[in-house]
Amino acid sequence: MDNLILLAAAGYIALLLLLSRFIGRRSRDNNAFYRGNRQSPWWAVAFGMIGASISGVTFVSVPGMVRSMEMTYLQTCLGFVLGYIVVATVLLPIYYRLNLTSIYSYLQERFDGVTRRTGAAFFLLSKLAGASIRLYLVCFILQGVLLDRYGLPFPISVAVIILLIWLYTRQSGIRTIVWSDCLQTIVLLCALVLIIRQICLTLGLDIAGAYTTIRQSPLSKVFEIDDPSSRQYFWKQFLSGIFIPVVMTGLDQDMMQKNLTCRTLRQSQLNMTVNGVLYLPVNLLFLSLGVLLYHFCDVMHISAPLAGDALLPTLCASGTLGSVALLLFVLGIIAAAFSSADSAMTSLTTSFCVDIMQKPDDERLRRLVHPLVGIAIFILIMIVQALNSTSVIDAVYIVCGYTYGPLLGLFAFGLLTKRLPRKHWVPVICILSPLLCFVIDQVVTRFSSYRFGYELLMLNGLLTFFGLFLSSAKLSEDDTCGHSNV
Repeated sequence: MDNLILLAAAGYIALLLLLSRFIGRRSRDNNAFYRGNRQSPWWAVAFGMIGASISGVTFVSVPGMVRSMEMTYLQTCLGFVLGYIVVATVLLPIYYRLNLTSIYSYLQERFDGVTRRTGAAFFLLSKLAGASIRLYLVCFILQGVLLDRYGLPFPISVAVIILLIWLYTRQSGIRTIVWSDCLQTIVLLCALVLIIRQICLTLGLDIAGAYTTIRQSPLSKVFEIDDPSSRQYFWKQFLSGIFIPVVMTGLDQDMMQKNLTCRTLRQSQLNMTVNGVLYLPVNLLFLSLGVLLYHFCDVMHISAPLAGDALLPTLCASGTLGSVALLLFVLGIIAAAFSSADSAMTSLTTSFCVDIMQKPDDERLRRLVHPLVGIAIFILIMIVQALNSTSVIDAVYIVCGYTYGPLLGLFAFGLLTKRLPRKHWVPVICILSPLLCFVIDQVVTRFSSYRFGYELLMLNGLLTFFGLFLSSAKLSEDDTCGHSNV
């Protein structure tokens, strides 16, 4: 069975490389790499973004979270729908009106080059660390369930995976990713649905039986409306769910670069709205898988792993769910990992060349930076593996979460005010705001029963906004002519 799994994985990767070669032969310049020649069909972008938004970590984490959170994550997903609509109606018109390649160019249009580089630097820091950790966790799982059996060292496994991602994105970048994401989303969703089917067959459940089992499970609770201090309280989850896609999609070059490849603003808005709506049923499937997995453990008298993240990998790797489930799991996690890592490498290359170096037309620079990004991700993965501590991983994720707050504050200040901050104070404010946010979180946790959840993102953005306000002056008529408050 191991050889069959390896053969299936190799076939999938070969298909990605063939797709890349077919698309790359048409156009390989910077316009294709950065903007996809603005020729992507909206439906392809919308469908592909499902896989891009579901990383390999999500594939294993969301099913396992139902033990600690039940299905209350759907409250956040409900907010996502409104958040994507905000991105479609507020941010996309600005990006298309300014004909942007990198969304952080808006910060230079509205403020200055220092602010643009500050915003881009926070994105680069967050995305590089986040992409490395996500890919590390996926490589670690693949190593345990498959690659160790062939005696392949972990560093070699990681290097091969990064090399493969570089190979199929190096020619046409985002143009290739739009279509490869579609393929990866198909594989991901098929794996998810077929794993659920495999569990139902093992338990002797039909569709109606599976629905009844999920509905009657104590883990199927969706709404928490009684305890405002809980992290799962409805209004915390729902309001945070509105802001999360605004910041982590609308203000994230990785996610927006695909949307900016659509032919027109209207098509891009349609793509964004459809993607927001589809996000809800996809996560419902992942949570339903989690409920069924815990029910499976109860029925079969199996001790479920204490860590929710280990639930699906452990059951698949142990053969408890059958060899077919293991095959589907490996293909699903590879598809999820590739779908998030390929766009991360491309967007990091884009932002560094366009925002930091400000050389959007230099193809030699782009061809140099792209593999260097892959090398940087490899080095970070090796550092995490050497430290061998889950606390390090948790800390990096926390840092990544905090770094999006300043982006929210910067864009909100530009959109909602007609003031100009002192440019040399902008980097200082953007660094101090997350630190102050962390201190507030620690103090509140220690001296009260309230627990911050995703709303920390809003607090972080608010602190950045007020810091910029205190360091700013109202635009004069001459300044207004030089800065677009769009």
